[in-house]
Amino acid sequence: DIKKTGCHVDSRLHKVRVAYSDIQISELSNNGYSWKAQVGNGRSSLRGGPLGDDEYVLEQFHPHWGKTNERGSEHTIDGACYPAELHLVHWNKTKFSSFAQAAASEGGLAVLGMFLAVGREHPEMAKICNLLPFINHKGQAISMTGVVHPETFLPKNGSYYTYNGSLTTPPCYESVTWIVFEEPLQVSEGQ
Repeated sequence: DIKKTGCHVDSRLHKVRVAYSDIQISELSNNGYSWKAQVGNGRSSLRGGPLGDDEYVLEQFHPHWGKTNERGSEHTIDGACYPAELHLVHWNKTKFSSFAQAAASEGGLAVLGMFLAVGREHPEMAKICNLLPFINHKGQAISMTGVVHPETFLPKNGSYYTYNGSLTTPPCYESVTWIVFEEPLQVSEGQ
């Protein structure tokens, strides 16, 4: 739980600088509890904010959601939940030669967390949701044609909370710089 009263503004931190290109999803898969979009080209990256000058490359993105729209996000703010949360997972290309090496190392990963709130349909999320019927079962995966514009998942307001922590799924390495945006991203209820 992120408690606003325990947070403070760090004037040394600046905006996270995102350099996302249109991405080709190399594989969209069902891991039994969520979908995962694997990114193949390695051209989308971020720097700045708590990451300093190191370059972190987008590896994959995936959501977490609950059974109802009342609860599903992994993070909460002052105890308030959102229906879902989208994670964009990046690895430190400046210090490591592979995602696997970075994931097991301190300072190896940066995850952007966006709360998902029910509102209007999100066109880029629709591209993925339209393919989900093809991966209904655990272990199923498909290739995706066309491109996705990941910058559209980022909120207009760049305010964020940051802390050092772990992956939220096994192997739960303590290698993540979390950057959780305050402003939620709107998606339709069906998305």
